[in-house]
Amino acid sequence: MPTPELISPRSPRVTAARRLARRAFRSKERLFIAEGPQAVREAVAHRGPGGEPTLVELFTTVEAAERYTDIVDAARAAGARVHYASDAVLAEVSQTVTPQGLVGVCRFLDSPFGEILAARPKLVAVLAHVRDPGNAGTVLRCADAAGADAVVLTDASVDLYNPKSVRASVGSHFHLPVVVGVPVEEAVQGLREAGVRVLAADGAGEDDLDDELDAGTMGGPTAWIFGNEAWGLPEETRALADAVVRVPIHGKAESLNLATAAAVCLYASARAQRTGSAR
Repeated sequence: MPTPELISPRSPRVTAARRLARRAFRSKERLFIAEGPQAVREAVAHRGPGGEPTLVELFTTVEAAERYTDIVDAARAAGARVHYASDAVLAEVSQTVTPQGLVGVCRFLDSPFGEILAARPKLVAVLAHVRDPGNAGTVLRCADAAGADAVVLTDASVDLYNPKSVRASVGSHFHLPVVVGVPVEEAVQGLREAGVRVLAADGAGEDDLDDELDAGTMGGPTAWIFGNEAWGLPEETRALADAVVRVPIHGKAESLNLATAAAVCLYASARAQRTGSAR
């Protein structure tokens, strides 16, 4: 059984990883933290545009290394530095109260907006003014599950690599292209020029999602704009869209939260596209 190599939480490697909890250091190093077996497994399998491995470093307790031998072996085979660490070290580099024994340091994986447009996407989620990292990660997970081609986080949205966002996506960060830092006006213009219909999701929208589906207008390439958790989309953003669509509330609920509304809209588009309902 291997002995923990990083005895002191003050080790330079531990200090460097711990600093990635701060956005400024993540941006400077272009590195972020992924925690837990699911996220680390996806990071090990992911490759960058040039084929370089996304996972560059792995901290693991001896117990976790024995439980997840396949992940640790794959990380080492991919060239990642593997550190057997004490529980105290894992507590230092982890961003959770109860670490799961595996913490990976990963390269940034956002994509250029032009590459997304050149691929002629059929379904895109645009997060405009989304400030809660948990919501951002959950919407990313919903987009992944619905089969979206990309997610765009505008320049007014939360950091894609915030630890809460990474945890909430449960590995989806590594599954589909994500663009960051694009002004919403530029995002809408580029998507429209690529032949994508742009819909704004808003509880006060003039158009009803059910009516859109019944009219057969949802089957073509579509981008959904999702707004801030508290105050939705500003009027200037709503005005950019081809239509402002509300999810119908058939019961007595006052509204839907951001992630739930996003899941409904994205799955509605995915269903319409699969059945070829564009007219």
